[in-house]
Amino acid sequence: MPTILITGAGSGVGRATARMFLTNGWQVGLVGRREDALHQTADDHDDALVLPCDVTDERAVDQAFDKATKHWGQLDMLFNNAGTSLGGAVIDELEVKDIRQLLEVNVMGAFIAARAAFGLMRRQEPQGGRIINNGSVSAAVPRWGAAPYTVSKHAITGLTRSLSLDGRPYGIACGQIDIGNALTEMAAKMTQGVPQADGSMAMEPVMDVKHVARSVLHMASLPLDANVQFMTVMATNMPFIRRG
Repeated sequence: MPTILITGAGSGVGRATARMFLTNGWQVGLVGRREDALHQTADDHDDALVLPCDVTDERAVDQAFDKATKHWGQLDMLFNNAGTSLGGAVIDELEVKDIRQLLEVNVMGAFIAARAAFGLMRRQEPQGGRIINNGSVSAAVPRWGAAPYTVSKHAITGLTRSLSLDGRPYGIACGQIDIGNALTEMAAKMTQGVPQADGSMAMEPVMDVKHVARSVLHMASLPLDANVQFMTVMATNMPFIRRG
């Protein structure tokens, strides 16, 4: 039975993806800060392993990932999903402490999780595995008032490219899924109206988060000699092409 660790598994994309993988015969390690939320995601499924930890704490991440690998014997995949955002505002209206916190989670958290998974995959027998990073359409085209988030998602693209290159000798594949307006708690505001680049407020189309989960499952189901390097999954008519 294949194995996967999912960070940010207590809500949103992480929860939907975890449940999709559990339904499709994977053993799933649920990583996140809120243990109660992880148990809600697991819903008493026999193949769910709850691993509460903060992805910005490298020691806690190492311990959680080691626990999962010892439990399963092998780590096949990491879905590097945990992340956060800030309310829309131009850069000089944002507090530096809030920007630092976002970068700590979105960049350092992703880096720490990837580092732990990469090391386990490189040392295990048989060697290899797959890492899928959760990017964003903001990794290509920014949204108004989202400079810190946009910077963090550009960093994820750099991480994806670097891991793809560095993983070649070890059979470690790395890809990235860039998501636009999946209907989760984070994106619910899109249905009420959000600022646009022309200064107006507008409701934006959204899509069912299950489409994201199915896309991650497709990426994960490929053999290691094939890889989806980048995939964009978005609400068809959301503002992305020529945003604003």
